[in-house]
Amino acid sequence: MRYDWVSFTTDYGTGGGYVAMCKGVIAGIAPAVRVLDVSHDIGPQDIRGGAMVLARTVSYLPPAVHLAVVDPGVGGPRRAVILTAPDGLLVGPDNGLLVPAADALGGVVAAHELVEPRFQLPEVSMTFHGRDIFAPAAAYLADGIEPAEFGPPVDPADLVRLSVPRTDAGDGWLTSEIVSADRFGNLALAAGPDHLRTLGAPGDPLRVRLRRSTVEAWLGRTFTDVPAGNVVVYLGSSGYIAVAVNGGSAAEALGGAAGELTISRPATAGP
Repeated sequence: MRYDWVSFTTDYGTGGGYVAMCKGVIAGIAPAVRVLDVSHDIGPQDIRGGAMVLARTVSYLPPAVHLAVVDPGVGGPRRAVILTAPDGLLVGPDNGLLVPAADALGGVVAAHELVEPRFQLPEVSMTFHGRDIFAPAAAYLADGIEPAEFGPPVDPADLVRLSVPRTDAGDGWLTSEIVSADRFGNLALAAGPDHLRTLGAPGDPLRVRLRRSTVEAWLGRTFTDVPAGNVVVYLGSSGYIAVAVNGGSAAEALGGAAGELTISRPATAGP
């Protein structure tokens, strides 16, 4: 099957030419294929953050080969893989980055290790597999080469999967892991809408704590439900509870963008 699109997600940033090199490789192999950038601003080596961004995006994209590289284990024993899902293919390191997006595309129905030299650049750097292994593979896949041509099958049960983020909740409180932070400083939690309902109704006051920082907040539906500079807890567009500051950064207000965050009603002691 051929694809018109390759989506591209990395932690490379937009400086240094790394993204352009990968796109150049794709263009040289499959010049008719278009590249759609998901994000190159994933936090450095933030596999979980990259996995979440890709997983919440892929269902809005056209049928594509999804190339994703957040790869702190590059050059080590981790596998390079191709995952086949009902609604697309995914290419990248076997470190947990790809599986949530594959699940969003209908689940992993097959996997193959990416080892065939014919579908790599002639010289492979130990530290830039995005350019030398993954980008060529994405281009060849988009051009119609079947995943089985790239290497032996991998049992989907043996793929690396990220641990499930922890959420604990009670009447009027919850503690949940921050799973991503965007460039605005909005914090997305692992908790979902059922947890949000235990906190009260829009307009109710809350307290938000991250490590030693505690801020006053309100339950809302959007940023402007609170005055400028205030903290709002709401259901984000991806279906997870989020914490934001109207006109500011929740990450700055709480002094961080990682770890377990506790939200509680003021009269509730919490955990």
